Amino acid sequence: MAAARAAMINTLNENLRVTSLNINNEGKKKQIEQKLKGIRFDGATVLKIGDTFLTELELGIKDRPSSLLMENTYIPELPDGTEEGQFLALDLGGTNFRILHLVFHKGRLIRENVKHYHIEDELRLGCGVKLFDFLAECCSSFVNEVGLQNKMLPLGFTFSFPMHQKALDSGLLVKWTKSFNTTGVEGEDAVKMLREAIIRRGNKNIDVVAILNDTTGTLLQGALFDHKTYIGLIIGTGSNACYLERADRVHHWETERHGEREIIIDIEWGAFGDNGVLDFIKTPFDLQVDKNSIQVNSFTFEKYIGGKYLGEIVRVILVDLARDKLLFNGNISKKLLVNNSFSTSNISCIEQDCVDKTITNTEKVLSDFEQKYTLDDIAIVGYVCEMVSLRAALLVSVCTAEVLKHMNRPETTVAVDGSLFKFHPRMKQWMNQYIAILAPKLKFQLRLAEDGSGKGAGLAAAIAMKLKGRTNGKVLKS
Repeated sequence: MAAARAAMINTLNENLRVTSLNINNEGKKKQIEQKLKGIRFDGATVLKIGDTFLTELELGIKDRPSSLLMENTYIPELPDGTEEGQFLALDLGGTNFRILHLVFHKGRLIRENVKHYHIEDELRLGCGVKLFDFLAECCSSFVNEVGLQNKMLPLGFTFSFPMHQKALDSGLLVKWTKSFNTTGVEGEDAVKMLREAIIRRGNKNIDVVAILNDTTGTLLQGALFDHKTYIGLIIGTGSNACYLERADRVHHWETERHGEREIIIDIEWGAFGDNGVLDFIKTPFDLQVDKNSIQVNSFTFEKYIGGKYLGEIVRVILVDLARDKLLFNGNISKKLLVNNSFSTSNISCIEQDCVDKTITNTEKVLSDFEQKYTLDDIAIVGYVCEMVSLRAALLVSVCTAEVLKHMNRPETTVAVDGSLFKFHPRMKQWMNQYIAILAPKLKFQLRLAEDGSGKGAGLAAAIAMKLKGRTNGKVLKS
């Protein structure tokens, strides 16, 4: 065991080399590398992160204190090709939301209608009942528009906020995030509030049968096309993962059991490390990003890997280097001094230069910030973007590898969605490389699965109806 671990560390160290910082001043180069050494992991640190994640996962699955909530989604199966009928999906997660009408035949999506709606500030920040009344009003008008007012329509509700699930059709909002802060909803059941709003409108044909988040939806959407899909992963503005777990390992159940053999577990890994277990990788740059964030001392892991934060980490590093006269000759533009002004899309553009061995994108980004620069400055900015990006890829990879090893299936497809995965030029390549090193005995593939929050919600509703049919059949037989 010790020999295998040592060999793994050596393999990681050989594969963790970043592009050399190629600048003229050797003294400056050493100073920059020293400043950024905390961002760069060695093989032993990577394995320690994996061990820490697995410990937290196993604690969470046993319903013991952990920074991983390991939420039971109460979805005991994946799409299997028998999904049939018409369903609604309501996708709520931002200032705009969607309603979808989805028609499945023998597990295939054969028709789709979708409409987008905007939520005004007074609804997002006012009375919660009014928000849900608006959602119900939009559902009603949508159903009328597509001519289904006389058809019974099961609805899957994608609710992309922290929630505690008590059943497949019951989810209590833990805390509003993003741009929402309505009163009277935190601690309440979002399904119950939506059902009551629908009933107030007199729409007896719409039945909310499932609630889920976008990560679970991504897994369901991926499994529709590949029946070996057992992990759902979001790597975008935020990050999270879910997977299909053996039901006998799961300690937290709040509903009657019906002989489930498997269950989807929502890891909620954005909060990994909120209890301090990841402090050994935290740098002064991370501390500053956390201090300037809206949710201080929370979403620790997400702040290392989420697109919402990567650009800010890079900006904080660039400002620090400039103040030490290691970058831009100590003269940093006013635009770069503005918090959150450097986006993760800027990182992707600069990383594309590294792939193409050009400097065009980096020059444009710096010019947009009205920043004067030299060729050495361009090299340093590229180096910082690569270091921060590689750390994010490593962290996602080590946790994904631990989930793969925990499941121990011979072959797994990982359904992935999110802007960082789609648009960063090296994220998928790095993830494939490092997961393969960290889980060498398990076959896997990363597969893009878009719109889990929409189509995945429809699939959750379809699964809910299959489960109801089986339960009702058992009741009738008895």
